[in-house]
Amino acid sequence: MAALYLLVSCGLLVFISIQGTDSVNEEELHASYWNHKGKEALHTALNIQPNLHRAKNIILFLGDGMGVTTVTAARILKGQNAGHSGEETSLVMDTFPHVALSKTYNIDQQMPDSAGTATAYLCGVKANYGTLGVTAATPRYNCSATYGNEVKSVLYRAKKEGKSVGIVTTTRVQHASPGANYAHTANRGWYADSDLSSEAVANGCRDIAYQLVHNVEINVILGGGREYMLPRTMQDPEYPKVLGDRNDGTNLIVEWLKNKKKAKYVWNKKQFDAVDPKNTDFLIGLFEPKDCRYEIERNPSSDPSLTEMTEKAIRILSKNPKGYFLFVEGGRIDHGHHAGRAIRSLTETIEFDRAIGRAAELTSELDTLTIATADHSHVFSIGGYSARGNSILGVSRTIADDNKRFTLAGYANGPGYQFINGTRPDVNKTVSMDKEYRQQATVPLDSETHGIEDVAIYAKGPMSHLFHGVQEQSYIAHVMAYAACLPPYDNCKLNHSNRAGFFYPSLLLLLIGLIISSVTSP
Repeated sequence: MAALYLLVSCGLLVFISIQGTDSVNEEELHASYWNHKGKEALHTALNIQPNLHRAKNIILFLGDGMGVTTVTAARILKGQNAGHSGEETSLVMDTFPHVALSKTYNIDQQMPDSAGTATAYLCGVKANYGTLGVTAATPRYNCSATYGNEVKSVLYRAKKEGKSVGIVTTTRVQHASPGANYAHTANRGWYADSDLSSEAVANGCRDIAYQLVHNVEINVILGGGREYMLPRTMQDPEYPKVLGDRNDGTNLIVEWLKNKKKAKYVWNKKQFDAVDPKNTDFLIGLFEPKDCRYEIERNPSSDPSLTEMTEKAIRILSKNPKGYFLFVEGGRIDHGHHAGRAIRSLTETIEFDRAIGRAAELTSELDTLTIATADHSHVFSIGGYSARGNSILGVSRTIADDNKRFTLAGYANGPGYQFINGTRPDVNKTVSMDKEYRQQATVPLDSETHGIEDVAIYAKGPMSHLFHGVQEQSYIAHVMAYAACLPPYDNCKLNHSNRAGFFYPSLLLLLIGLIISSVTSP
């Protein structure tokens, strides 16, 4: 009798899971559907061939804090925003043929930060927590230990080899991730000279904004960060009550524009849209005093999206016959997680993926190595019993042991801690879908922390097959340098891509088959 009850219960559960949602596709109930999908995937895998040519261009897309859980949740949300169940949806980065895992620890800390990790994937050398563009021989905050321990980024090496280079970010352009492209500093927080410690001033260390202008000539700089470029006596052009942050009285925007031809500075969408890439070789666009607005809050008439900035950068940089290196960061994925607001992080991730898709439309896999990865993860999770198509930001269909609902998305720690007198509040989908909602957290912290686990690397284009297995994060920089024959791999034997002569074997076999068919047809 108990067995019969269990069988009936299980059958009822399956029935409810299918009938309780409109998201189940009728085709998915049949084996033929999955067999067909399996054969398609197998055919695609069998026809993947390594592109052994030299990369003329490199685009590195960095989703700050974009762990695997974030990618999964964003994929589902993207599909649900389009009216689908979401689980079967694909992000653009999901379609990249080569995937690996990256170990993200810093030299001195198990849980990494965006500075030490950026030094790894951009410069090829692992570093300490909070330091940029220096080896681990430089402790954080120790300016004097910077000297002699500087390491050069792939962007720097690409520029020295005659390529154009660019930085695009939704954070301030002096932030940790973009900063490792050009800066060498013992503290990621030294944005302007007013942020420098007395020891740093005494030992002649420069702030990150100063280094942005003086260390290497960057063709395109797009993001936030006006405040650190302007003197304290100067009003922000958009927010008159906000003043610059520099003690030295220098306008670094003016400094950057000096001695450059076809150079422009813009700070709003109208000016940005007016920039003609054909007549522009240098562009600096700073759209906020600090970080750019979240995509969910962005005003399309006043600020460009990450996708729009990426497209403008590619159109300017691609004029160089020697190619380019472009760094694109979806930086506020990280900030949304720190705030415990998953909807912000996931919306940022979807926009980040949209920028990857637009870049794919503007470039060729034959000569452009495109990589999408993260610097670190977060203690963000998705789970709980839920029917197919259940809102990824909604609640579980089951009730917890305290007789209250719980969200599918949650955090191990952070500002979403809501236990009062040993109890937590109940929640429903209407509440949890609000853009200001903080997912519940287990441990109370002012800011949710990074995660420690590996993150994914997605790659396509020349030499992208070198991304395989589980690698140290610093390996990413070495693959980029090797693929483009940049130092220390400038003596590599890779050939330049030849569009006319480059054939995948499967395409060649198809052409031969068509020729034979036409000859033998009556």
